[in-house]
Amino acid sequence: MYEAFYGLKSKPFQLNPDPRFYFSGKPHRRARSYLVYGVMRGEGFIVITGEVGAGKTTIVRDLLDSLENGSVVAAQLVSTQLGAEDALKLVCGAFGVSVKGTGKADMLMALEAYFITQVSQGKRCLLIVDEAQNLQPQAVEELRMLSNFQFGDQALLQTFLIGQPEFRDILQSPRMLQLRQRVTARCHLGPLDEEDTRGYVEHRLKCAGATDRPSFDEAIFAQLHHETGGIPRRINLLMDRLLLQGFLAEAPHLTIEAFQEVVNEAKAETAASPTRTSPDAERWGPLAEVHPRGLPPTLTDQVEALDLDLDPALIEGMSEQLTQVTAEQLSARLLRIERSVLRQERISLEILSSLRRIVAGARKGRNGASPSNDTPG
Repeated sequence: MYEAFYGLKSKPFQLNPDPRFYFSGKPHRRARSYLVYGVMRGEGFIVITGEVGAGKTTIVRDLLDSLENGSVVAAQLVSTQLGAEDALKLVCGAFGVSVKGTGKADMLMALEAYFITQVSQGKRCLLIVDEAQNLQPQAVEELRMLSNFQFGDQALLQTFLIGQPEFRDILQSPRMLQLRQRVTARCHLGPLDEEDTRGYVEHRLKCAGATDRPSFDEAIFAQLHHETGGIPRRINLLMDRLLLQGFLAEAPHLTIEAFQEVVNEAKAETAASPTRTSPDAERWGPLAEVHPRGLPPTLTDQVEALDLDLDPALIEGMSEQLTQVTAEQLSARLLRIERSVLRQERISLEILSSLRRIVAGARKGRNGASPSNDTPG
């Protein structure tokens, strides 16, 4: 919507990952070097962790684009709370492998045959598992078993495990010992510093075709880093809103006051969210504290007051499932909802802007029209 006003060829701050806008900041360069090393080894697991929106998916896509065309057959799946058999079904589906039978053995044989076919054609198979912190132990074990497939002395499958920071703690648990022994490289993608935050903004604008517009107050970049913590997706969110506001105000130069107004709007929208972490609360404004058990204190008191006679096995199962639902997972889901709301907001603003232009054009045409029958004949 604001692209034409600022002379841009595309949206510079879209929320979806796009390798065309890949920015090689200091943490990204370090992470990418680890990934290149791991990929060149062609075996085992590569683990990538980072905050939501840190750019994990973007850096993986950029790496894949840099590889020789056609040399890697990559498949991606988003992990959910899956059992072993469901995980294998998803892997088959991701690689487009058809399975004649329905049993686990049928799926394993079909996958092995597919991997051997690809290797015999000079290709390598790469599985990318997103949201790896959600993997159940049984699913992890199946992925580890797939890494055992070999053709001669060559591994048939390499796996990227992409997860949020808590996945690092999960990997250190005793039950993950065998998986840790198969990890050939791991990296944590940290946030951008203040210098890289400015470089990130300027890089994306340049990739979108910006020349001399828009321009910014110098103070914006330091404040942008403070408000976003150097997380690229948060930077995109605020900068996209800032450009939209500048377009509606027809302002080629964006001021610190305009930026602060955008920040205040973002804080107001997220003030009701009960799942923000403490660092986010400091950046996005005072939010309601989350009760340690995930329920408001009043509701917790009511639950504890109930004298329920429940099956101990049922209670244990519920407890295990609840512990797997982390605040980061809830935050990721809320972020997806937030994106949908933002898209609707942009559409509404586009409609409002068009209506204003139509009304302004109609008024101009009416005021500028020459009188036709007002003079006496």
